[in-house]
Amino acid sequence: MTSTKTLKPSRARQILDSAHRSRIVVVGDVMLDRFIWGKVSRISPEAPVPIVEVKRQSFMPGGAANVARNLTSLEVPTEIFGAVGNDEAAGQLKKLLREQKIACTGIVTDPKRDTSVKTRVVAHEQQVVRLDWESRDPLNEKLTGRILNSLASSLKKSDALIIGDYGKGVVTQQLLDGVKALCQERGVWLSLDPKPSHPRNLSGLSLITPNRGEAFELASVRDETQDENPLADKNLMLVADRLLGTLSPKVLLITLGELGMLLCQPGKTPFHIPTVAQSVFDVSGAGDTVIATFTLAIAGGASLNEAAILSNQAAGIVVGKVGTAVTTPEELLKSLG
Repeated sequence: MTSTKTLKPSRARQILDSAHRSRIVVVGDVMLDRFIWGKVSRISPEAPVPIVEVKRQSFMPGGAANVARNLTSLEVPTEIFGAVGNDEAAGQLKKLLREQKIACTGIVTDPKRDTSVKTRVVAHEQQVVRLDWESRDPLNEKLTGRILNSLASSLKKSDALIIGDYGKGVVTQQLLDGVKALCQERGVWLSLDPKPSHPRNLSGLSLITPNRGEAFELASVRDETQDENPLADKNLMLVADRLLGTLSPKVLLITLGELGMLLCQPGKTPFHIPTVAQSVFDVSGAGDTVIATFTLAIAGGASLNEAAILSNQAAGIVVGKVGTAVTTPEELLKSLG
């Protein structure tokens, strides 16, 4: 079924207030996002490329750290686990995390790695180019074991865990299996945004949040047609059924860009939530906002439909901003007004 309704602000406030009393853990590929802001007024005489006149630069936590940033922006106590190199970027990232009240003692240092840094050059509110400095080698078993040991202690007082897999090597099968076992043992909700290019055994998760392309790739189905009405899209319905059957998540949430998102559960009719975005400046990090908001809503006592509507609303806000943006409780409640 399709819902044209939104959450009442009073109910959303109840969910957010309850979520503020919860605690969520994030584990995965942390990185540093660097933005170089400028303007373009001419083309280089050396090559057909724009010359960006740099005005300023800024830094933000990226990857799994951006998921954590979304949580603390919505005032949910958050702790993050991951790996960085022994370099300047690692120190800068940890400083940013502490400033944004994200506990980061669970981040281990691997001297053989480079801390992942994504540099985006933005001119006139448009991204011109992105430069990635990163390591993709799998994290070794010793450091993975250290993260799992720390998680075992942290999960005793946590309500949910989000895995941020960006294909940078931290989310190995060893880590994923260990996290699943810990969450199942303690009854902790487990969310993951999968990366098909980084194949893993994804069975036994509470929530998976692929976008349309990722969902089709996970299901090994070619995406040859697309209907404006997701519920009438036979290929999309086939993909949803196949993923529910093979991966057995409690919830499958497929994000569909300008078409909103599709909430799927075993044995139930899919629930379509149309997009609420008024304008789209930048989709960077929108998936982080979706998985963070859905998970905190569940921790706050929301139903699955309520969590989907709230996360769709949050995503609609952040895509209207430039850069890897977040939203606040005030913005979220106002948007529902």
